[in-house]
Amino acid sequence: MVREILTLGNPQLYEVSDPVTEEDKEALSGWITDLHDTLMAYRKTYGAGRAVAAPQIGVKKRLLYMYLDRPYVFVNPRLTFPDGEKYTLLDDCMSFPGLCVRVERYKRAVIHYQDQEFREQEMALEGDLSELLQHEYDHLDGVLATMRAVDNKSLFLMQMKRDF
Repeated sequence: MVREILTLGNPQLYEVSDPVTEEDKEALSGWITDLHDTLMAYRKTYGAGRAVAAPQIGVKKRLLYMYLDRPYVFVNPRLTFPDGEKYTLLDDCMSFPGLCVRVERYKRAVIHYQDQEFREQEMALEGDLSELLQHEYDHLDGVLATMRAVDNKSLFLMQMKRDF
């Protein structure tokens, strides 16, 4: 089901999410379906969007969903950074479409997570995927890209594709 995406200023976006537990197993597939449907609806409207965090749709759980060539589900993810190399880029967000923020992110990361069956997994990330999952992971801790702006002149309004 397509869910409403919480937007910039909603206090729920600034809350720290709770771990997904075995007790959540029945609800998990529904949350994943909602994340998928919401991401696809956003893509249809804005022509963009690769991932979404559960808190963005009002589910205060440590759950990320990414769709590239196929779906990726990250339950209770943790990030580590194999080196300290960073870079600066413009970051956008489904919670504030049309606004870009200049942020600094790690160039490489490793995401440690559980799959839908609670099996431990990990994936090495570099470049845009490293940045993307750092962005989504921040949502789990109540941190928005606007809070990571490199300075007070790092916010930019962009034109977004909209189908009306």
